[in-house]
Amino acid sequence: MNTQEIPYKIYLEESEMPAHWYNVRADMENKPAPLLNPETLKPMTLEELEHVFCTELAKQELDDTTPYFEIPQEIREFYRMYRPSPLVRAYCLEKKLDTPAKIYYKFEGNNTSGSHKLNSAIAQAYYAKKQGLKGVTTETGAGQWGTALSMACSYFDLDCRVYMVKCSYEQKPFRREVMRTYGAAVTPSPSETTEVGKKILAEHPGTAGSLGCAISEAVEAATATEGYRYVLGSVLSQVLLHQTVIGLETKAALDKYEIVPDMIIGCAGGGSNLGGLISPFMGEVLRGERNYQIIAVEPVSCPSLTRGKYAYDFCDTGRVCPLAKMYTLGSGFIPSPNHAGGLRYHGMSSVLSQLYHDGLMEARSVTQTEVFQAAQQFARIEGILPAPESSHAIRAAIDEALKCKETGEEKTIVFGLTGTGYFDMYAYQRFNDGEMTDYVPTDEDLKPGFDSLPAL
Repeated sequence: MNTQEIPYKIYLEESEMPAHWYNVRADMENKPAPLLNPETLKPMTLEELEHVFCTELAKQELDDTTPYFEIPQEIREFYRMYRPSPLVRAYCLEKKLDTPAKIYYKFEGNNTSGSHKLNSAIAQAYYAKKQGLKGVTTETGAGQWGTALSMACSYFDLDCRVYMVKCSYEQKPFRREVMRTYGAAVTPSPSETTEVGKKILAEHPGTAGSLGCAISEAVEAATATEGYRYVLGSVLSQVLLHQTVIGLETKAALDKYEIVPDMIIGCAGGGSNLGGLISPFMGEVLRGERNYQIIAVEPVSCPSLTRGKYAYDFCDTGRVCPLAKMYTLGSGFIPSPNHAGGLRYHGMSSVLSQLYHDGLMEARSVTQTEVFQAAQQFARIEGILPAPESSHAIRAAIDEALKCKETGEEKTIVFGLTGTGYFDMYAYQRFNDGEMTDYVPTDEDLKPGFDSLPAL
């Protein structure tokens, strides 16, 4: 097809928006290992998960055979406020790089939360409301998930309690205030408000926190409060399921113009946006229909895929959550507060970990100065200020496009632009002032985390 026939932005019609979420586990020959009860070390049952999660979400978490889940009508109506999101051809970036590569990005920042997180937040809030709960608790790193959940809870008139990683709480006060504007209560984590928070502070005085710490506090708060359940913004299979609207729309838009990507790139922290973007394409790979180069990009300061161990580990620092088999740095690993983005989780989604372990995708890590160089370049050329998390994918996309310039290959690159960076100006300021530095953990730095892995 003549590329001139392809518009700058590909919008799907409202009728083309997905009516179902796609469960990639149904097509996986090697299923992700089950969550384990930390007390019995046996697979978690629905009854056990219901103490922590909403019942319907617990069912989704355990189901690895149903390929499609119908999206409830009320959620689809909410999605229509900002979905389908555009797939954009980065013509200006291609020209500036002087590359024969074709670059597309799926832009998820065109909603009031500023990121892809709203796709799952509204689903989880819906199921909580449907169950008759009073409210939910959660954690947030950079604040995008907390913002999205705050909005979703406001929409369904639910109470929302957010435990925000302490360094982000201090570095991103405006993100915190957006959450409070939507009615959420925001607590810096670790805190003195929970028993597990007190324990973490005693063991790590002055710690800037981590997602693992915040998860522990949020779970304790939920299980100790009648009428509340815990919800999570990444890692879990249920979250990846909801995020598949990203990949389903991306594939539909590409198919509409007969575009077949060579590579699909996403940033990777816990795995929600990456899993959501790649799932429909990975499904084709698993069914033997097509082959793609799929790349996960993570920070060198928290390199769970590239330097982690594939093992059962606790999902949280306080060890109150189930154990998941995943690529992990150990639940005792505390990421450097120097890292500017929200990709600060010690482990990776069990689904993505299994796919990576089976050699169906690759991973690479990048430094944050490289990331912000790419973010600045993208902002100046494409006119969108990207989130630090998204900029990990931008970095890899630019690198791949430059390789095409060297080789003359006309590859088609698709990456996920997961959100905007307008609440990350403290990090941008540090980069612009030349104060940003790179932290690369040594083997000795990683050892305490690995030593914390449970002996099963």
